[in-house]
Amino acid sequence: MTLHFNFRQRISRRTVLQGAGVSLAIPWLSAMSPAFASSAETPRRFVAMTLGLGLHGPNLNPSSPGRDYRPSRYLEAIDDMRGHYTVVSGSSHPGVTGGHRAEASILTGNPVGSSGRAKNSISLDQYLAKHLGGETRFPSLVLSSQGASSPSYTENGAMIPAQDSPSRLFTQLFVDDSPAAREQQAARVRQGRSIMDLVQDDAKRLQRELGVGDQQRLDAYFTSVRDLERRMAESEAWAERPKPKVDAQKPVDIGNPNDFVGRQRLMNDMIRLALQTDSTRFIVYHLGGSGGVVPIPGVDEGYHSLSHHGLDEKKLEQLALVETAVLAAWGDFLRSLLETREGERDLLESTTVLLTSNLGNASNHSNQNMPVLLAGGGFRHGAHLAFDQKRNYPLTNLFVSVLQRLGMEVEQFASGTARMTGLEVL
Repeated sequence: MTLHFNFRQRISRRTVLQGAGVSLAIPWLSAMSPAFASSAETPRRFVAMTLGLGLHGPNLNPSSPGRDYRPSRYLEAIDDMRGHYTVVSGSSHPGVTGGHRAEASILTGNPVGSSGRAKNSISLDQYLAKHLGGETRFPSLVLSSQGASSPSYTENGAMIPAQDSPSRLFTQLFVDDSPAAREQQAARVRQGRSIMDLVQDDAKRLQRELGVGDQQRLDAYFTSVRDLERRMAESEAWAERPKPKVDAQKPVDIGNPNDFVGRQRLMNDMIRLALQTDSTRFIVYHLGGSGGVVPIPGVDEGYHSLSHHGLDEKKLEQLALVETAVLAAWGDFLRSLLETREGERDLLESTTVLLTSNLGNASNHSNQNMPVLLAGGGFRHGAHLAFDQKRNYPLTNLFVSVLQRLGMEVEQFASGTARMTGLEVL
């Protein structure tokens, strides 16, 4: 069926382009409103680990700046790794507020939900995956400790649901599909890949009948569809290749939803295997806040309640036990990368690892003074970069530094317009 539009009437939001038996829904356009209205070099990688409940700043950040700082309570357990990470204090995303809602802004820097914006922008990991993710079986992995929520967003502002099962992830990464399943997957890819060709006549006709603004929106949408088709074609090629084999058993998922640190450690093992086998180079792991009691000696109150401590000393002490364990697990992850060789390098040297949260103070839901630790990746580490606690430095400048370190020739990302001051490359 061929579509014809009367330009005097608004276009239905259910409008589709059809051809050769397929249909393609189109995005919202203003006309829908009423008329009156693989390289030889060692690959570089990026892992973002994001915390839903933050880290208590006084226990995390050293009291003095520079390289000769005394380790804070939280950093004592990982001080042996000091030369491999940088502490950043006094930074946040300009214009971002909203407390817990700012989880959506952790990796985008976009003040969605806090300044009247209804649509998010692309997250740092997906920007990297879009431009550099084509050389691996999975352009990116989006993971979580529990549930599907994530801070990972497409360029169209859609959240990418997270995988929270280490056992399913292991199967996805390392267990080959049956021949019948591979053929079924390839057939679906082949069927969907040519949809733009099938509807191109209607697409051209529609574009001629739209205003300039709508033409640009539709062109951007069609470009994203073409990009998806390209990635689908690459997926078809990967479907025919055997998956890597690892000297590891399929993990058993931890059933206790409150075992926050146990789940963190188990997923960390899977992340290391994914990087080591070059199954992907860009990973987000969101550690959402458990509401129950984390099984750690000395802790008898729920994690979420502890994070909203109101400066109660008993709560703060229990919170410190939980967050010290979180930092220790993060340190063990860094050590595992350091111990994993990749040619003449260790895996940490080629992997930038960011640990942060949207909450600088979970107790009062402040999005200022975000906790930030950056490890690996070929940066010169070992320092505490202390910025102004009242007039925060834009954390998005760190994102520009990461992008450039991974080979992207960019000068800006979201509100970031320069490399982070004081963060040097080796």
